Amino acid sequence: MRKRGRKGALAAMRDAALLKTVYAFGLRRREAVFLDMVDLRANPKVRQYGRVGALFVRYGKASRGGPPKRRTVLTVPEMDWVVEVIDAYADEVRPLFSPGRHPALWVTERRGRMSLRSANDAFETARSAAGLPDELNLHSLRHYYITHLIEFDYPERFVQDQVGHLYGSTMAIYAHVSDEYRNRLVREALANRDVELWEAPA
Repeated sequence: MRKRGRKGALAAMRDAALLKTVYAFGLRRREAVFLDMVDLRANPKVRQYGRVGALFVRYGKASRGGPPKRRTVLTVPEMDWVVEVIDAYADEVRPLFSPGRHPALWVTERRGRMSLRSANDAFETARSAAGLPDELNLHSLRHYYITHLIEFDYPERFVQDQVGHLYGSTMAIYAHVSDEYRNRLVREALANRDVELWEAPA
């Protein structure tokens, strides 16, 4: 699209990077849209990720009557492909929108911040192009992120902190582990049981 000079090419590249970021960090829509360039954070413990070692979320879901909750979401190795995605967008695509001094990570052709509705539209366009079911929405990417972290065997507390859930019970609602993951747990349990039986005294 860009090589042909077609209108919307930059927006399409931005939207692709946005959706991948939402998925790779398990973000809510508002959390993603309100990211600024300064919210790209290096993780001194994982220097190879450069400025995308973590994201600082300033507009997390608030408790009733409270201010937005802030948290730092670390880049996990299973999702580290997002480092290249964000670096390419920030260095090669975003400058072409001529954002000037606007702080937003996701900017528009009018040099403003993307709207919540625009983020939804980006997902719906991608969903349609991929032939995915209509019942999926942008928030589904967050569900998949939580599910995958569980399947990657991250501790529950880590997953809870990553996604900004106050209670573990909330996280359980989001998780839909695959049959393969459940079967692996059964196989591992059986293998451990066989070892215990084999080592048991006669």
